[in-house]
Amino acid sequence: MKLAWFCIPAAGHTNPTLEVVRTLTENGHHVRYYSFQAFRTKLEAMGAEVITIDDYCAEMKLGPDAGARIAKDTAFATEVLADTTLAVDEALLDDLRAYQPDVIVSDSMAMWGKLLAIKLNVPYVCSTTTFAFNQHSAKVMKQSLMDLVKLVFGMPKINKQLKRLQDKGYAVNSILDVVQNDNDTNTIVYTSSYFQPCAETFSDKYSFVGPSVREASPLPRTSSRKRVYISMGTVNNDMPKLYRRCIDALGSDYELILSVGQSVDPSALGKLPEHVTVHQHVNQMAVLADCDAFLTHCGMNSVSEALYCGVPLVLYPQTAEQRGVANRTAALGAGVMLEKDSIDGIRTAVEKVLADSGFRTAAEKISASFKASGGAKLAAEAIIKAVK
Repeated sequence: MKLAWFCIPAAGHTNPTLEVVRTLTENGHHVRYYSFQAFRTKLEAMGAEVITIDDYCAEMKLGPDAGARIAKDTAFATEVLADTTLAVDEALLDDLRAYQPDVIVSDSMAMWGKLLAIKLNVPYVCSTTTFAFNQHSAKVMKQSLMDLVKLVFGMPKINKQLKRLQDKGYAVNSILDVVQNDNDTNTIVYTSSYFQPCAETFSDKYSFVGPSVREASPLPRTSSRKRVYISMGTVNNDMPKLYRRCIDALGSDYELILSVGQSVDPSALGKLPEHVTVHQHVNQMAVLADCDAFLTHCGMNSVSEALYCGVPLVLYPQTAEQRGVANRTAALGAGVMLEKDSIDGIRTAVEKVLADSGFRTAAEKISASFKASGGAKLAAEAIIKAVK
């Protein structure tokens, strides 16, 4: 079987697919993965043929703040989608026709893959590294009135971009045709049916396979103090004032590990207490493998890794998608919201999570559901089944 796979230029969306690709290629299937130079080595190690599309992805040509704007501005996101789809169409349509894939798999945010599958009349599978969304589960997003106002006033711009796609032969009548899967769409979701909100409202075409997590040996402890880990992810993490407040709130009482990303110079955070370390990057699974609490931006990948390790969370979401993940985690009792990011607010939230063993018990229950979900093997089987 021949597969064409599309993803966006983000580690949190590519990494969960790696073991699925490995499973497919080890079973004799050919995976042609349309990705980006930064992920070539990882994907080739899984046995994939990699075609880089850095030059065609509109997001790659935007500034460092593009990721945050795409998450918050539907009209802008639709423009990026249209630009990328039309660039890929011109560059790769003949290549895809010559390759003749048996199925096209694409990340739920790499919507050009879905549109190409429709245009070429090839079976399609959606790879979803966030929650699956329908009218029921979307309630976890809890859009604000301002979000809805922005969407309404952005509709003329959205419709203009959809018209560009229609003119090139793409059957899209509304933004919902692009962003929402129905119960007839074969979909892999990298979480468990227990963690997925409203899982019972999805058809059997949805495979909840659990997060794709690579376990690591625990990072050795430097003291007998409880370990608190803090990270705001890999995209919108230029938050030195928040990191300094975390150090002031927790540094004297806990072994504190901060991962601050490439935009923040650790030395700029000033003098550190003895049991505080600041890094631009850490082996997150090694830290979480032996950790007492995690203050997180609530990216799906970070939350899934923490819950897989049974670590309770202090939840500090920055986008609508992250708020959805935070809301579900809090609803299942595995974390608390950081209501105020002041020194006192940070200390209070962390102490609450550490003082009540119920948070860890809830996290361990979610962990058990992840480990029982079927993983990469079930995901590969779902892709093969979609073709048959």
